[in-house]
Amino acid sequence: MPLPQSHQVSSRPIAGWRRLVPRSLFARVTLIIVVGLAIAQALTFASIRYERGIALRELMMSGIERDIASSIAILNRLPAEERAGWLDRLERRNYRFMLGGSVEGPPPESPVAREFGEAIVTALRPFEVVKVAQAAEVQDGLQIQVRLADGSSVIVRARRVGIPVSDWVMWVLWVQLAVLAICAWFAVRLVTRPLARLAAAADELGPDLKAHELDEEGPTEVAHAARAFNAMQRRIAGYLAERVEILSAISHDLQTPITRMRLRTDLMDNEKDQVKFRQDLDAMNTLVREGVTYARTLHGATEPPCRIDADALLESMVADYGDSGQPVLLEGRIDAPIVTRPNALRRILVNLIDNALKFGSDVRVRVRVEADRWVVAVVDNGPGIPSDQLEAVLKPFYRLEGSRNRSTGGTGLGLAIAQQLAVAMGAELKLHNRAEGGLEARLTMTTAQPIAH
Repeated sequence: MPLPQSHQVSSRPIAGWRRLVPRSLFARVTLIIVVGLAIAQALTFASIRYERGIALRELMMSGIERDIASSIAILNRLPAEERAGWLDRLERRNYRFMLGGSVEGPPPESPVAREFGEAIVTALRPFEVVKVAQAAEVQDGLQIQVRLADGSSVIVRARRVGIPVSDWVMWVLWVQLAVLAICAWFAVRLVTRPLARLAAAADELGPDLKAHELDEEGPTEVAHAARAFNAMQRRIAGYLAERVEILSAISHDLQTPITRMRLRTDLMDNEKDQVKFRQDLDAMNTLVREGVTYARTLHGATEPPCRIDADALLESMVADYGDSGQPVLLEGRIDAPIVTRPNALRRILVNLIDNALKFGSDVRVRVRVEADRWVVAVVDNGPGIPSDQLEAVLKPFYRLEGSRNRSTGGTGLGLAIAQQLAVAMGAELKLHNRAEGGLEARLTMTTAQPIAH
């Protein structure tokens, strides 16, 4: 059911904002703390400025009108010819006087200017105030025409003068924000760095379970998490080692009865039954051997990585298959040495090629280099695999062949072993059905791949 149009429109801005949000926890927490502190500082600064403005207005309202009234009284007592000489003496930063003329212009517009004008008019009594007008060149400035006792006019030009913020105040504000940002960065780093180390240790925890243990130091919570992770790592390694030992013991114990049964089979008179029993024993022996091999690939890859000529390795493998009467074509070259585990790589490719030869007649090994990685693909012209089972066939003991016949369906461990070895090498194994028919098993590894060891 489609969403209403209003819901669809309202969801777009949210999705747009989410793209701007950092993805890492470190960046998100740092951004939240720094932005929060900056907003708090800005609100504090605005509040102080507002309170300072109110205090300044009250101070100005209570003092400037008395100063203007005193100055008008002085001019009124002076002889007319001496008044001009006193104008500069009486002038202040927020008001000055002019002799003669008249005031033109509209009355004050803003409430602050009107309140300012009323206060001055009240203080000038008993002098006659002819007109109060808005000063055009100054915001909230006033022009007040006052008539003296001798009938002459004096124009008062008054304006509000704010107290500017000193430069050092703004510098202190920026320094405060910088200090808070640095402190927030260190605090968030203290919290997220252990998480980063824990994630790195979890990534290094490959199939061999030989990742380095975390340092059990730092704050109580961090040390506790490190101890828990190290204990979990040891328990998992112990469980897998125990499983391999059990499988090895079972394999060893099964060898004796299988050998006795094989000897007894050789003594049977019925050759037809003898052949069937021998086939079952061979299948049982193969299953036990491959089961132990698979368990060991889970337990760890002990082979050290080394630099090899991948082209020579692939050419020798293809030649071995040709000598055995199973032609396999090699297409492409790497033309550069690679660092990998050669025996594990050989085992992966052998399992993939054997699987391709089992179901197809035209098997090819295609090699290509893509930027910082190289790809080896084993393709065949067989029936392929149903798309809903491409992931399942990489699991142990999973077989597409439904008869459960080992001679046709195998043990179901070949692809599983290849998958586990690929993970141990830091590679990726994917299966794809080809558009022209058949299956492609693609092994991808970066040229500077992190190999678990």
